[in-house]
Amino acid sequence: IFQVAAASGHTVVLVDQSDEILKKSTKGIEESLKRVAKKKFADKPEAGAEFIKKTLKNLTTSTDAASVVHSTDLVIEAIVENLEVKNKLFKTLDKFAPEHTIFASNTSSLQITKMANATTRQDRFGGLHFFNPVPMMKLVEVIKTPMTSQKTFESLVDFSKAVGKSPVSCKDTPGFIVNRLLVPYMMEAVRLFERGDASKEDIDVAMKLGAGYPMGPFELLDYVGLDTSKYIIDGWHSLEPNNPLFAPSPLLNKLVEEKKLGKKTGEGFYKYK
Repeated sequence: IFQVAAASGHTVVLVDQSDEILKKSTKGIEESLKRVAKKKFADKPEAGAEFIKKTLKNLTTSTDAASVVHSTDLVIEAIVENLEVKNKLFKTLDKFAPEHTIFASNTSSLQITKMANATTRQDRFGGLHFFNPVPMMKLVEVIKTPMTSQKTFESLVDFSKAVGKSPVSCKDTPGFIVNRLLVPYMMEAVRLFERGDASKEDIDVAMKLGAGYPMGPFELLDYVGLDTSKYIIDGWHSLEPNNPLFAPSPLLNKLVEEKKLGKKTGEGFYKYK
């Protein structure tokens, strides 16, 4: 998010918990920019180098959010998926940010309204859900709560377009659009496998060749992280316990308990070298 905002001419301050993390993030962004430049300016290496230089000029870093927020127009939060932690951050920033500053969360599964209620700027609060990897993925879900003003909503849509993305609009409902359809689909694939109706390999092949998906549901679950998927479905299940689409899966719970979380741990539904 930081990268695409800077590359489109915005002045951006990246805030994280330590200088070490910030150093690592900046290095990652430089590498990513090199890949973008190589693709975008294939036959003009000088223009590519200029693009990288110009983008990096727009970037600064800090470990103190409160001290930099006083000069910002937009705050995008992309920290851990924990409502308590997010609300604590927003509450603090709300005290230091100017009146016009818009707050947005990049959450994929938590209620934006609950975060907005932790601040005094409910009308200047919305969701901006980017998709991974952000430089490649064109989509941004712009989420409007019942309190988000039209002016704020339009500003968030305009910002999404300004960073080269295609915004879609959605109300503040569980999972917004993509995850609301995607997570139950992945859970249904797990249930299909749990019942012994088909093997996970065959389900993956079927969805790739039959529906044109780049990954099958089990490959996708491993890529996303089984703990993340469980966290989302558990949260929705507590909101709507009678919704069969949000029912937990014994197999998913077992794998998470065994710390088999997918690609990041070397094993999930599949094993990785």
